Amino acid sequence: MKRVVIAGMGFGGLRAARALAGKGMEVIVVDRQNYHLFQPLLYQVATAALEQETIAYPIRAIVRRWEGVHFRLAEVCGADFAGRRLFISGDVIDYDYLIVAAGSVTNFFGMESMERHAFDLKQLNHAVELRNQILRSFERAATELDPARRRALLTFVIVGGGPTGVEFAGALAELCRFVLTKDYPELHATVPRIVLVEANDRLLAAFPEELQLYAVEKLRRMGVEVLFNDRVMTAEPERVLLQHDMVIPAHTIFWSAGVCAAPLAARLAVPKVAGGRIAVQPDLTIAGHPEVFVVGDLAYLIQDDEPLPMVAPVAMQQGEYAGQAIVAHNLGKSMPPFRYRDKGTMATIGRSAAVATALGKNYSGYAAWIVWLGLHLYYLIGFRNRIFVLLNWAFYYLFYERQVRLITREEEGRD
Repeated sequence: MKRVVIAGMGFGGLRAARALAGKGMEVIVVDRQNYHLFQPLLYQVATAALEQETIAYPIRAIVRRWEGVHFRLAEVCGADFAGRRLFISGDVIDYDYLIVAAGSVTNFFGMESMERHAFDLKQLNHAVELRNQILRSFERAATELDPARRRALLTFVIVGGGPTGVEFAGALAELCRFVLTKDYPELHATVPRIVLVEANDRLLAAFPEELQLYAVEKLRRMGVEVLFNDRVMTAEPERVLLQHDMVIPAHTIFWSAGVCAAPLAARLAVPKVAGGRIAVQPDLTIAGHPEVFVVGDLAYLIQDDEPLPMVAPVAMQQGEYAGQAIVAHNLGKSMPPFRYRDKGTMATIGRSAAVATALGKNYSGYAAWIVWLGLHLYYLIGFRNRIFVLLNWAFYYLFYERQVRLITREEEGRD
């Protein structure tokens, strides 16, 4: 029986495992976490809209329904492609086929000060840490006598105007405006300040211009300051310095300005390209190793003269393709080259407001928001998770209330 090993159980690894289930092969999925994380909703955990458990699902609960699929909780340390061996923490796994789906990490572009002082959203604990920081800032501001320091505590700088930055900015603005202003009546004279810094001249660069303008107008109506053509040069514990000599006193910085390949890519003996990603063949394999597939954010593939973006839909389609390709190869058949089919892009801005592109058309406002809600519920793993997320959204929509306002850990050294 052929053995397929999948390194990583994100969107790509999950789809690959599902495609291989019940196909007469032994499938071993390896991940350092025992759960699949729905990363698109991490910002809602950070802004007290959802409990962290509602966007994660145990991997063993997923694969137990899939024939021939098994799970190993371990860190992937490297691979010997010539010997067809995968090195994991404390063990070695032999394979006939390997799918590398390790994903990406935040790219701070060598800015050590930002890496030390800024928060990001790639893991579940990151969202909880950021939520703690936001709520703790309000608690400290409530007893702070110095007006300047109080304003700095209630100033939040967001770096990067992509979908994550825009969605987080909108959610944070609503949290401050509708919820925390009621929780902290002693702060009525100090309005929280949210600053979104974008190095280019537009937000949501992948969207059409009319949707970009809609997003900017909506955010500004919500009280978010949007700064274009500027970039953060350095960060300190209580302030942020921008390129054009602007200084913003702030205790909370959120970085969403880019991602790069996961560290595993650097430990693999293959050529790397931009962002540390691995260049793959049109069938998603590594040159010289037709049994090794790379999918998701780790894979670098040119299509229509542009590299495929590091987004979940690409990872899902590549994972599905890799699984089907292995099944076909095992049966002595061949597969056509991989081709990504762009079904559309969307981002939510706030209550009843979102932007979306689909089937060559642009959508904004309430209709786009409803579609955004439906698709995220559909792709979320677990019936219980879907129900709880839907109930949280409905409760907030009807009562302007967010229940997960919990400071779960006091962390030193991040203020």
